[in-house]
Amino acid sequence: MTEKSISVVAPCHNERENLAPLVAAIRAALPGRDFEIVLVDDCSTDGSWELMKTLGVRALRFERNCGQSAALWAGMKAARGRVIVTLDSDMQNPPGEIPRFLDALKNADCVCGSRVAARAAGDSWLRRASSQIANSVRNKVSGETISDAGCCFRAFRRECIADIKFFKGAHRFLPTLIKMEGFTVTEIPISHNPRHAGHSHYGIWNRLFKSSADLLAVRWMKKRVIRYKIAEEI
Repeated sequence: MTEKSISVVAPCHNERENLAPLVAAIRAALPGRDFEIVLVDDCSTDGSWELMKTLGVRALRFERNCGQSAALWAGMKAARGRVIVTLDSDMQNPPGEIPRFLDALKNADCVCGSRVAARAAGDSWLRRASSQIANSVRNKVSGETISDAGCCFRAFRRECIADIKFFKGAHRFLPTLIKMEGFTVTEIPISHNPRHAGHSHYGIWNRLFKSSADLLAVRWMKKRVIRYKIAEEI
């Protein structure tokens, strides 16, 4: 496999109408750069896979539906870039902002997008409330300060995930897992587009309640993680 400078990874489940605009927007955001696009089809039923074959990208398809965490992990593991960028395939994460993430990587190992300010202006009261509650509970229990853990628009050096043990629901806790490996994490504010096609897979149930067991597991992992530094070696 030929190493790339940047891998842009996007998991997909029934997002056929968004895929061509997504790929075009990623390419427009990275002119002259050495990059690849990796799409992971989580066993879509709307013809997404057939379209992926025509887009000139790298693509993986699951034999059965495995969920967003599995799709994201498969894409990250398949990525050949020294820097990995992840984003949703629904076009709500604007690919045009990828250069801002790459620039912010000069001062951190991982850069996470935060939609808090953008959502305050555009989302419904219920969506804003469910996100705020979910993020505040996650931060309180896990001892974190990430303002938008549900945002999968991120960029990080590939070594950040080399030793991570991923699990179902881990995409919500990736910044914490990266910090546990000793890497630095920062956030930048990003814009947030309304969805023009497809249907959202998330509500307050899977934003908070469904992830409660994962949250307790991450809290346990943080307390039990082994940390050491080698002073001398012969």
